[in-house]
Amino acid sequence: MGTRSEVTLLLLHLLAVASCCTMAVTEYGEREIGGEEEVRGTTASPFKLEKSEQVVKTEGGEVRVVRGFGSSSKWGWGGPGSPMHIGFIFMEPKTLFIPQYLDSSLILFVHRGEVRVGWIYKDGLAERQLKMGDIIHIPAGSTFYMVNAGEGQRLQIICSIDTSESMDFSPYQSFFIGGGMYPTSVLAGFDMGTLSTAFNVTEEEVKAILGSQTGGPIVLLTGEAAERIDRGRRKGLLEFHGDDGEDGRWTWRKLLTGILGGGFGDRNRGKKGPVRLPDPYNVYDRDPDFRNDYGWSLALDEHDYHPLKHSDIGVYVVNLTAGSMMAPHVNPRATEYGVVLGGSGEVHVVSPNGTGAMKAEVMEGDVFWIPRYFPFCQVASRSGPLEFFGFTTSARRNRPQFLVGARSILTAMMGPELAAGFAVSEEQLRDVVDAQREATILPSRPRPPVRMEGKTPVNR
Repeated sequence: MGTRSEVTLLLLHLLAVASCCTMAVTEYGEREIGGEEEVRGTTASPFKLEKSEQVVKTEGGEVRVVRGFGSSSKWGWGGPGSPMHIGFIFMEPKTLFIPQYLDSSLILFVHRGEVRVGWIYKDGLAERQLKMGDIIHIPAGSTFYMVNAGEGQRLQIICSIDTSESMDFSPYQSFFIGGGMYPTSVLAGFDMGTLSTAFNVTEEEVKAILGSQTGGPIVLLTGEAAERIDRGRRKGLLEFHGDDGEDGRWTWRKLLTGILGGGFGDRNRGKKGPVRLPDPYNVYDRDPDFRNDYGWSLALDEHDYHPLKHSDIGVYVVNLTAGSMMAPHVNPRATEYGVVLGGSGEVHVVSPNGTGAMKAEVMEGDVFWIPRYFPFCQVASRSGPLEFFGFTTSARRNRPQFLVGARSILTAMMGPELAAGFAVSEEQLRDVVDAQREATILPSRPRPPVRMEGKTPVNR
């Protein structure tokens, strides 16, 4: 439990942010997840993360990042510590996100499309084909690439960016292995003589490799490169180029083999035993943790998908039917970040002093965060369902505490002590608490009755 000084510091920090956000904010109409569209003004809130910044933009795609408010291993609510950011990756058909490593770990969630991801795992190359709903973990410092080899399908990925191991270059720092004129490969920082000796080739051969790329971090695959990657996709094995001796020239596979060792070039050659590569986890292939007539929810922790333990991050998905509500509750273990995948609704957050901290409309593409311990709920609009996906700052089981509903803490604690805390009789309190028969996800409130006066309906 946090000390009084810690809670006071949190409140002062939130008040400062709120005072800075009293101007117009960006609230979006219908648009692409993570995109930047025409805005309309509304009341601002520090719990709705409004601004996304473009960190990569090429003909082949873009990367946008919404900066997290902050997280702290000590307090869990956020503040001056290293934050979690939310990233959005868009790739056009037949494109490659070139090999690189980051100072931050990623959890990738495929929102739309399919992607082949390759990354270095235990000194070898791991490759997985991901489809919509899959998640996978890319550790900080692990070189990776992504290929959208599909026809006509724009890829959209939502990812957590865990900066707990970062160098504090915001929002994260890329180290490109692939590259040339743009982006610049980290290899280019060494002089040609050093690289020539290290690779045991001529300086001209090294210059040919390091001076060709001009397409940026996300490149369009055309001609021979596209054919080879498409061939590799069809046979279930991705190759950047052909075999080493194909034409006597140095290729990226030869170069990466020299950098990363023989394990890259020969799929874990020379290891003492087989390496079990991590599989993706699909959030839509499992049964929800909770389901009723008003929606469903599921949460993944380290027990469901072990790689989450490495970053200490959890994953969740919630789907609410039109007008329904995720009951008011508290996360006692983690801060929560949410991204609206579809529909619209409201997010309500309450301050520790019992006042409303936020009541904001959200729609597809909006990002919000809920500090640890703060009561909150989500409500779907009456016009249609609301679906949101997100990350939590703990890979352990969260066990949310519901404040309302058939399985709420009020139901569990019902007795004279609780009634005395409200200064009402136990019978009076029980009448209110027990009136709700549903748990976790609650039905919408009935519309007020309509009284007819002549031929004109009048709402009362």
